Amino acid sequence: MTNDAPSRGADRPALLVGLLLLALAGVVYYDASQQTITSNYGLGPTAMPMVACAGLVILGLSHLVMAFRGGLPKPEAADRGALLWIVGGLAGLILCIATGAGFVIAITILFACTARGFGRRALAVDAAIGFVLGLVIFLVFAKLLTLLLPAGPLERLFL
Repeated sequence: MTNDAPSRGADRPALLVGLLLLALAGVVYYDASQQTITSNYGLGPTAMPMVACAGLVILGLSHLVMAFRGGLPKPEAADRGALLWIVGGLAGLILCIATGAGFVIAITILFACTARGFGRRALAVDAAIGFVLGLVIFLVFAKLLTLLLPAGPLERLFL
């Protein structure tokens, strides 16, 4: 006798993920509703947390539906080398921010390592692209939005 017959009941991993997403949506909603900062221009600081909450509710309900409709598809095997490059990039980002190297260098490392993790072999080109993107993002935040990202020696040249 084979085990090819569909099993009865819900797919437990999909059910668990759905419930966790809904619980997280509840936490985000509660946190956003407790903010006391208001805005005179319509949209206030609670707008984006509410958008995130709505997204979490949609994802949570989708997982619950999938749990009762046959479950989530089986994941593919992970490429450990790719994961190591991406985790290394995240570690580099954290290290740069923690040591004061700055946002631009941190994003350069993250972008280059993530691109390498996704299979690109042009590490120098990817580092240059990451540098330009990081610099543009930093300048947009610093000059247009007047929000400061972690500044290192390079960013202080532009402040």
